[in-house]
Amino acid sequence: MNKIKNEINDIFDESSNIILDSKKLSNDIIKAATLIIKSLQTGNKVIIFGNGGSAGDAQHMAAEFIGRFMKERKSFPAIALSADSSIVTALGNDYGFENIFSRQVESLIKKNDIIIAISTSGKSKNVLNGMKIGKKFGAKVISLTGNYTLKMKSTSNIILNVPSSTTSRIQEVHRTIIHIICELVENKLS
Repeated sequence: MNKIKNEINDIFDESSNIILDSKKLSNDIIKAATLIIKSLQTGNKVIIFGNGGSAGDAQHMAAEFIGRFMKERKSFPAIALSADSSIVTALGNDYGFENIFSRQVESLIKKNDIIIAISTSGKSKNVLNGMKIGKKFGAKVISLTGNYTLKMKSTSNIILNVPSSTTSRIQEVHRTIIHIICELVENKLS
């Protein structure tokens, strides 16, 4: 029992330490929230995407924008590209899994919209392709990732890279960052 309890405590400690280390991202989080606020104020929207747990995070963030985070307020336009299984599977079948986001971005994006691309590895080809198409059409790109940022760097306006290479720890901090951004945006626009 004590061995398992120690393992649990070690996980909590590791997660806490990475969250605390991520405070260094505060200035970039402010920049990301400011970019989103300016975009929403000019009638633009937020498009969010990622795979697996990051797809869940994208859907969670879109729900916070469309519904509410902590305050009753008007809805903010946001779309999670992983939410429609018919579109995702049709595109995967017809164009290949690497194009499930880029094809959707091509049809939905307009200049100065915001893309939030989430990839714990920073290497997801379909996420990278979606970012490239978005940038080509004039979107501002915010990426959430871990230690590995090289492939996302050239198409990102802002990179929020969690100081970890462990997927579960990165995802925990991504959720914290998402909540911080939602709170900042909501506070400013409510």
